[in-house]
Amino acid sequence: MKATTWGVLGLALVTACGGEQLPEKRAAAVTGTPRPVLDTVITATFDASGVAEPLRRAMLSTKLMGSVTEVLVQEGDVVRAGQLLARIDARDIDAKRAQVEAGIAAAEAMHTDAMTQATRFRALYADSVATRYQLEQVETGLARAEAGLAQARAARTELNAVGDYAGVRAPFAGVVTMRYVDPGAFVAPGAPVVEVQEQARLRISVQVPAAVARSLKAGQAVSADVEGQPAPATIEGVVPAMTGGVYTVNALVKNDGGGLASGGSATLRLPQGTRRAVVVPASAVVREGDLTGVHVRTAAGSELRWVKLAPLTGTAEAVEVLAGLAPTDSILTGN
Repeated sequence: MKATTWGVLGLALVTACGGEQLPEKRAAAVTGTPRPVLDTVITATFDASGVAEPLRRAMLSTKLMGSVTEVLVQEGDVVRAGQLLARIDARDIDAKRAQVEAGIAAAEAMHTDAMTQATRFRALYADSVATRYQLEQVETGLARAEAGLAQARAARTELNAVGDYAGVRAPFAGVVTMRYVDPGAFVAPGAPVVEVQEQARLRISVQVPAAVARSLKAGQAVSADVEGQPAPATIEGVVPAMTGGVYTVNALVKNDGGGLASGGSATLRLPQGTRRAVVVPASAVVREGDLTGVHVRTAAGSELRWVKLAPLTGTAEAVEVLAGLAPTDSILTGN
């Protein structure tokens, strides 16, 4: 790797504010390979902070009123779409189902009888044995029987739909983030039972000035980090916020392994053109507590100079020097 390039040309920069007073430089006697500081052009970014929220979140409830008979999950459990999470006592629905099925059987018998009568009188009318009035009466009876059968079957469909609420199921694959009830608890319609969040994708929402938003578009790849963990992101949309002159940028981050913290603090690094920067290899950085420095080559040998640094997006091999070095300086590295 050549000392004048380091392979960092065109890297995206995490922007940071300068102007802080640096500690005094310190004399040091070290040996190493002298390398000129790289004064190069990098892609500048605007850092915007937000929160990484789950893309989908569902607070599951029931339309029934009754006791919870079973809760099959605990907080933190990973669940699949359609998985049964809890059961509500539905014995009254089971009792009503028997009545509905009996009603359907009666309606089907009446419909069968009405159909037989209609077939018979149609033949009699064709032979001029039955009158037009008699045929119309039979046809009316058949229509009523058909309506009664349809109504009975609709009652069964409605009952089955209500009965489905006796089982609380996951609407999508995710993780259980809240369990609101235990077996024996009494729930009313709409009362929360379990909360599920999607784990595979997170949405980061940030607000930026209009000048930053102008260069962004949906589908654009950007860099992000969630609780300090770097992750690639894709801009979902850029829309005006309620406050004048401010735009909301939404970006999606894949989280298939669940390694990123849902609800954690996040940063989007939004590209904003290019600028010149002073860059040094990360291997040349000396750290003492919160202080960072580099060994600078001098006429007398070398000195340890404290500098202010910012990481470069996309690489751990180089960092930007925000303060403490000039483009004409040379630093000493161990290789």
